[in-house]
Amino acid sequence: MGKQKQEVISRFFAPKPKNSTTTAGPSQPQNPPTPPPKIATTVSFSPAKRIRTTELNSRHNKLPKLTHPTPTDNSVLPLPNPTLHQKFLDKLLEPPHELLEPSRNKNSTQIRNPKYTPLEQQVVELKERYPDVLLMIEVGYKYRFFGEDAENAARVLGIYAHMDHNFLTASVPTFRLHVHVRRLVSAGYKVGVVKQTETAAIKAHGTNRLGPFCRGLSALYTKATLEAAEDLGGGEERCGSCSNYLFCVVEKMVGNMESGVDVKIGAVAVEISTGDVVYGEFDDNFMRAGLEAMLLNLAPAELLLGRPLSKQTEKLLLAFAGPASNVRVEYASQDRFHDSGALAEVISLYEELNENNLPNGRQEKIIASTQGNNSLAFKGLMDMPELAIQALAVTVRHLKQFGFERILCLDASFRPFSSIMEMTLSANALQQLEVLKNNSDGSENGSLLQCMNHTLTVFGSRLLRHWVTHPLCDRSMIYARSDAVSEILESMGSSKAAEVDFNEETSDITVAQPEIHHLISSVLISLGRAPDVQRGITRIFHRTATASEFIAVVQAILVAGRQLRQLHIEEDENKSPQVRTVRSVLLRKLILTASSSSVISTAARLLSMLNKEAADQRDLHNLFIISDGNFPEVASARTKVHLANERLYQLLPLYRKQLRISNLEFMSVSGVTHLIELPLDVKVPPDWVKVNSKKTIRYHPPDVLNALDQLTLANEELSVVCRATWDSFLKTFGGSYSEFQSAVQALATLDCLYSLAMVSRTKSYVRPVFVSDNEPAEINISCGRHPVMEDILQNDFVPNDTNLHADGQYCQIVTGPNMGGKSCYIRQVALIALMAQVGCFVPASSAKLHVLDGIYTRMGASDSIQLGKSTFLEELSEASHILQHCTSRSLVIIDELGRGTSTHDGVAIAYATLHYLLERKRCIVLFVTHYPEIVDIRNDFPGSIGAYHVSYLTPQKETDLNFKADHEMDTMNHDDVTYLYKLVPGVSERSFGFKVAQLAQLPSSCIRRAVAMAARLEAEVCKREKKTFLMNCAMPNAKDNAYIPMDCLRTAGTRNLEEVEKAYRDLFFHLNLAFHEEEDAAKRWCSLKLAKSLSGKLLNT
Repeated sequence: MGKQKQEVISRFFAPKPKNSTTTAGPSQPQNPPTPPPKIATTVSFSPAKRIRTTELNSRHNKLPKLTHPTPTDNSVLPLPNPTLHQKFLDKLLEPPHELLEPSRNKNSTQIRNPKYTPLEQQVVELKERYPDVLLMIEVGYKYRFFGEDAENAARVLGIYAHMDHNFLTASVPTFRLHVHVRRLVSAGYKVGVVKQTETAAIKAHGTNRLGPFCRGLSALYTKATLEAAEDLGGGEERCGSCSNYLFCVVEKMVGNMESGVDVKIGAVAVEISTGDVVYGEFDDNFMRAGLEAMLLNLAPAELLLGRPLSKQTEKLLLAFAGPASNVRVEYASQDRFHDSGALAEVISLYEELNENNLPNGRQEKIIASTQGNNSLAFKGLMDMPELAIQALAVTVRHLKQFGFERILCLDASFRPFSSIMEMTLSANALQQLEVLKNNSDGSENGSLLQCMNHTLTVFGSRLLRHWVTHPLCDRSMIYARSDAVSEILESMGSSKAAEVDFNEETSDITVAQPEIHHLISSVLISLGRAPDVQRGITRIFHRTATASEFIAVVQAILVAGRQLRQLHIEEDENKSPQVRTVRSVLLRKLILTASSSSVISTAARLLSMLNKEAADQRDLHNLFIISDGNFPEVASARTKVHLANERLYQLLPLYRKQLRISNLEFMSVSGVTHLIELPLDVKVPPDWVKVNSKKTIRYHPPDVLNALDQLTLANEELSVVCRATWDSFLKTFGGSYSEFQSAVQALATLDCLYSLAMVSRTKSYVRPVFVSDNEPAEINISCGRHPVMEDILQNDFVPNDTNLHADGQYCQIVTGPNMGGKSCYIRQVALIALMAQVGCFVPASSAKLHVLDGIYTRMGASDSIQLGKSTFLEELSEASHILQHCTSRSLVIIDELGRGTSTHDGVAIAYATLHYLLERKRCIVLFVTHYPEIVDIRNDFPGSIGAYHVSYLTPQKETDLNFKADHEMDTMNHDDVTYLYKLVPGVSERSFGFKVAQLAQLPSSCIRRAVAMAARLEAEVCKREKKTFLMNCAMPNAKDNAYIPMDCLRTAGTRNLEEVEKAYRDLFFHLNLAFHEEEDAAKRWCSLKLAKSLSGKLLNT
């Protein structure tokens, strides 16, 4: 309320002036009245309105203020009474009593049951049917929100909400639908779009002429279904290479504590926009390590939790879906799916889809295509794990509300999460090796995936992510990929594949043709400029694609297939491998699949039925090309429109004759069509309707209005027929979906192989060699380098060799200073092995490996407070997972195990863990530690363990083990250290922790105190160790404290290992007395004489 309006109201309600009868005498001074409080009103305007309001207020402030007129007589004008003014404001702003106390009001029943408008009644019915959906209801040229939906939409979208009749309401324009739907979905809402199911013309000629427009839910969106749902236009909120999996989890309690198994988990993940379905069932421990690994691998956008779930499982899932990830969570009941109810639900889905949803003549084709796949054919549902079927049934019921359950009948897209042909990396390995994201800011920069990802298409990038997280475990499949990469490399002009002499068993490559590289790169570049064809064909299958999208996707597949057919793969089938255009078996198979004649012919046939110009203009009426009897319904509807147009233009000759104007024509103005424009002096029949007039008058004759109604009705009927025909046209694509999906999958694989070739093209990358499965495990890498760090440091990276063999040294204990490169070295070995099993060349001068069945890691220090796990519990949980799952064919890397507790406990646990791995698992181990005591384990496994450290240089060498003075320790620890990052044999005695403290800029006084404390502690430890050593060396006789005589050393026949060991102990004892303990020169001389005698006897024997 403005200031002037407030003053007017205040003056209006001020008490009227009274005529004073006692005017004589001086008037008493009165206290100045308290100014009335201002009414504060907050209104939300757009930025432009706020600027305008500011300008107006600034103008008003410059106007002269109103002043009370000065009375001319002696009467006194009374001032406004502030009490009355405040009472008025309280009364004005007081809410009605009906809202405050409805129970006491006689009309309270009317408040509880308000009278709804027809539109509001529709809203109430829709909310009753969809209580958990935020509804956007089409009303004219706007989409409106009502009630709580309006409040939520106003908060997320930043729009204005206000009361209208019985509901709070807000609205957005129809042409901004795609923007606002994506923003609401991104905020975590399930958004439903309610559209008018009839037009004004059809409604005018129907039985519902007087009622509201019929409305119904036309689309439902969540994060997992957004990209597969009806076209919204605009750019994607998430990266196209990111996944949009709907991840459903169910579980069953097991409680086998002896084996560490706590629950059995079943899961199904559906990528609705691509048709990829992943399923699995596995036993999991209390830490839910298996479930966490699946979540990190798939990175779902939405979680569907089948109740009931254990607290530990639900806690992990909700922590994964925290604010940082913005993953949507929804709960579902699985009570109906016990005791074979889940299997019945899934089978009924297949039967229903085959009977009702598939076009005639296509059912047999789809069933035949599904029977050829051994992963999840219709008859193979009984072979699925029980909990996986339950999760699939919960997913089916969830997807039915979106209309996307048909994607689950395409069993060619099903695949198990864990396969014997692939290695499944644990959650620890993915995080600690920085495979998908770096550990600094959680982005993809600096990760192995970012280093290897040179794909040109978004669907190829998604497949490469799966390759990196699931390296191959089959030697022949690894070589198939490596052969394809080698051939692409050679076609680029690289000689890397030819530098290594491969035999016929490992390679079938001789000389590659240069056109392979040019054709594949040309195909991938064109596909990269096209829409995401993998999601596109799935949207076509869901019948949510637009005509322009259909043409773009199918045209891209057609062009790619025709380009690849230029390699003439089919014509080379009967030729010898040496003269074939493409020699790699995998490359030939992929090119043949992507350029399949059936896919090309089907794509060409479908495109020939559509008008591209009409599709680009969204002209559904002229989209279909009618020929050879196609689309008879559309042809009939077009005929009706043509006849209605003819009736209109048949009226023109009559009006020309009637008005005697030979050049009379219809005209259109401001969207109003078929007007007759006449001068002002022309007389027309009285029943003609005057539309507008200025210099001329425009009319609508009654016959024209009737004909226009018929034309509008015919056009609306044509629109309905065209929409139904388009839906049927997309439905016919379902029979060819499997073939197109296989072609797109082949193109994605080609993109991944091309990406690996681009990575392998890097300088000093080499093709790895794998030993056969019956040979002992080994890892022999010469001049190996960390692939990610090498990209960052360019030519400054220091390479290292790795030589591990199951029959020799299969464990390395690595020590060294802080920041010396220990962790980088062990990560480097793991990443090289991972890249090799993906099929890529590796950063080394040579690499000979065995096929690993797993890579297990325990690195870093972290806790999970929200999950109730401390740092040390995390360490031991990761170690427990390694001990339970690794095998003799695994690679295990452990970095500083035991640092989360006291020194003695940490050393003991680290020692016992390493001993267990070496004794029972006999796997290849890289063990980093700062505990020198761990190196003593070499005595238990002679020849199997090597001690190494990362080298360094210091200007002052350590010479005194007794640390005579604190200032010497201070000087020694403040020496500059030069890290050489080279792995050399031996054990590092120092960690240079105080140098790291200096780099971290701790206060110098704090560092000096720490140095002094470390010197005292180490002196005490050395003193205790010295006494223990002396006690062990002096082996006194129990009777007379005399030393054991050494005469036995003269007779070789009676000498044994124990006697020789005693002799050496005596020798060291006397030497220690002579140099360290005895202060008397005579006693020192005696000790030296005895030591000389003992050494002489040992030499003679």
